[in-house]
Amino acid sequence: MKNRKIPLRKCVVTNERIEKRDLLRVVRTPEGNVIYDPTGKANGRGVYLSKKRNVIEKAQKHQILSRHLKVNVPENIFKQLMQELDHA
Repeated sequence: MKNRKIPLRKCVVTNERIEKRDLLRVVRTPEGNVIYDPTGKANGRGVYLSKKRNVIEKAQKHQILSRHLKVNVPENIFKQLMQELDHA
């Protein structure tokens, strides 16, 4: 049986290469909206964050997502990410 390749993505805060399933994805849609993408398949420019509370807090404090997505990221996105951590 053939081993499947596991996709790796880089966390924009820690710059670590981690398995895609262990990251949270935030997307800037073609219309310019910013959304949390739990499926990992939404259209648009995506960035990945580690599933750690301190990483999300650092991204919010230093506006890392805003820089990578080139658009202001609303506060509710960070609240959604924190809620996702609480449910996981």
